[in-house]
Amino acid sequence: MEMKKDALKAINDLVETCKDGEKGFKSAAENVDNPQIKSELIRFAQQRADFRSELETCARQLGGSIENTTSVTGAAMDAVGAVHRGWINLKSAITGHNAKAILNECENGDAVAIETYEKVMKSPDLPVNVKTVIQKQHDEIEAAKAAVASLKNTVL
Repeated sequence: MEMKKDALKAINDLVETCKDGEKGFKSAAENVDNPQIKSELIRFAQQRADFRSELETCARQLGGSIENTTSVTGAAMDAVGAVHRGWINLKSAITGHNAKAILNECENGDAVAIETYEKVMKSPDLPVNVKTVIQKQHDEIEAAKAAVASLKNTVL
């Protein structure tokens, strides 16, 4: 029972990471003018929404559900979590509408997401099918991070 609880907590951590990534990429997309960059950021936001959905399915298959915090305390904790998940400086980059700075913060957010995924993948409590989903998402986040770095190099 404890093993399942630990697996569900690990999945929930990744769900929160994906929510932050989705919000971060959406916010970034709204604040860049370049249509190619905007399109890629929107694609990455949708990717994180898809990842979240996959992870929620994994949690349900384990007989659990994803914690949904909508209280004031939950919202405050969500903000604190976002800080730790790498999306904190996006707000300041957006205020200047500097595409390079925005992309840099997206890249930083993905770096933190990758670390979180790697930490969760080390958990002995995850079933093989869940680890497979997590590994696939990890690899796609690494590819997204590389794509963001490449986009950053196209910005003057």
